[in-house]
Amino acid sequence: MINKRIAVIGIPGKWSTDVLANHLEQRTGYRCVVDMADVVLELETGQLRYQDTLLNALDGVIIKKISEDYSPAADDRLRMLSNLEADGVRCFSSPHQVSRLINRLEGTAALAAGGVPLPPTRVTESTAAALEAIQAFGKAILKPLYSTKARGMVVLKAADGEKANTQKLEKFKAKHGLFYLQQFVNLGGQDLGMVFLGGEYLCTYARVSDGKAWNTTIHSGGKYQPYDASPELIELGRKAQACFDLSFTTVDIALTDEGPVVFEVSAFGGFSGAKKGCGIDAAEKLGDHVLSQLETEAATAEAG
Repeated sequence: MINKRIAVIGIPGKWSTDVLANHLEQRTGYRCVVDMADVVLELETGQLRYQDTLLNALDGVIIKKISEDYSPAADDRLRMLSNLEADGVRCFSSPHQVSRLINRLEGTAALAAGGVPLPPTRVTESTAAALEAIQAFGKAILKPLYSTKARGMVVLKAADGEKANTQKLEKFKAKHGLFYLQQFVNLGGQDLGMVFLGGEYLCTYARVSDGKAWNTTIHSGGKYQPYDASPELIELGRKAQACFDLSFTTVDIALTDEGPVVFEVSAFGGFSGAKKGCGIDAAEKLGDHVLSQLETEAATAEAG
């Protein structure tokens, strides 16, 4: 066994959290799943405690899931974890890099700055400007800045008229504040999840719609299938994930008539798609990657 103590930041009882913790326990003999709702940060010392465990004394933590839902509160949890990184505890991925992807605007702005093709996107607080964008796009997706699996997204059509769209926009604004609008992209019934581990390509799976929803998410009835990505497509995914420094991630790509576009890079990546779509145990591979990184760093420090 490898003598390392690594905690999994996740949701106790969730499959993706438990499968990763199980693998680490098999390799190290140590198991610790941390629910951030019960973590205490001592600001005067920078120490984080979870029940009887001092997280600062661990060899590392893997951030598998920061909360059930994305929200500003999830970003606060990441700021707490940044104290671990400052204290020398290796975090996979870095809390700062994960934080850049919790907020949809910051994540896609980084992709745009990196020259990654995206659907045409408009961000505004103005209802009038939002209506103009809907008119220009013909059909748009209104997205909350904090959401996953297409939750809270609204399809808006110019053909529905200004009055109907104004009502939908105002209702959305009352809850979310800012309008983030993307031109509706015809997915052709599927989109792709491209998986990267430590910056290296692992596999690609397709999410195929059941035909009952506009999106392909598993949450809305989609199914995973294998997909043989071309070298050019893999290079696009590599370029997108390289805008961030993540230990494990999934790049969401759509194939459109105008060419492939990237929707987003996942803050955490998913194990289920790799398992069901590609037959790859990504949890095992991530665990092994983390252990290898820690052992290499320890050997380098000892030699130096």
